[in-house]
Amino acid sequence: MAKIILLVILVLILISLISSIKVVNTGYVYILERFGQFYKTLEPGWHLTIPFADFVRRKVSVKQQILDIEPQNVITKDNVKISIDNVIFYKVLNARDAVYNIENYKSGIVYSTITNMRNIVGNMTLDEVLSGRDKINQELLEVVDEITDAYGIKILSVEIKNIIPPSEIQQAMEKQMKAERDKRALILQAEGQKQSDIARAEGEKQAKILQSEAEKEANIRRAEGLRESQLLEAEGKAKAIETIAKAESEAIEKVNRAIIDSGTNETVIALKQVEALKEMAKGPANKLILPTETLSSLGSVAALAEVLKNNK
Repeated sequence: MAKIILLVILVLILISLISSIKVVNTGYVYILERFGQFYKTLEPGWHLTIPFADFVRRKVSVKQQILDIEPQNVITKDNVKISIDNVIFYKVLNARDAVYNIENYKSGIVYSTITNMRNIVGNMTLDEVLSGRDKINQELLEVVDEITDAYGIKILSVEIKNIIPPSEIQQAMEKQMKAERDKRALILQAEGQKQSDIARAEGEKQAKILQSEAEKEANIRRAEGLRESQLLEAEGKAKAIETIAKAESEAIEKVNRAIIDSGTNETVIALKQVEALKEMAKGPANKLILPTETLSSLGSVAALAEVLKNNK
């Protein structure tokens, strides 16, 4: 009998020793109480506790958690009743405060979010609510995060999932959206027609410009051809005049040589006078007026001609 009792005592002691080992998984912490008072927070790993003295008050997750809030009815500033649901992302930073400062921190987060969401949306019109999701989320995040600091919760994000207005307002909004789509379609069609007309006008303009440039080039080429023809004609006349002048010059040189050979000084003077008259008469715009003395000198030229004839 004594052996049995001893065996039972040993088994109880072994069970107590085994139960005194606490293993905490990663992502969790244990709130440990000793004789009914908070003793410490057990971090991930294994820990030894005192049987019958230490008690694990609560197992708390320190991972990021998601809290889905059911749709809530909210009245806007312009007296429209809408339904809004939220999603809260949070994390426990202080497990002791989350256990001892509030009975249920999840309920605290939910009711804080609902109450403050109604306050924020109640100061906004329906159009402001529909277009101001980011603003509502930011204001809710700031307010709820400040409230939950008291019980060791960090609110990471507050997101609105759906905003559901009444059915009649939805129908009116759908009609308005349809009208807006039709309006945009008409505007796009008109814009397309306008672009088409502009492109057509630009094409016609370019065609006229090219035609004008072609006519201009043709006129320039025609004028250049006429100019070249006139230049060739002028060059021909100039060469003819030059040939005649050359021939006359050669004749005068022959006369000079004949006069020099005859030794007649008066004749040489008369020849010089003729050469001077020739030089003066070369310009087409020059008018030559001969005095009577000059005409008398020309008689000597006639004499020179007679002399040349006799010499020949």
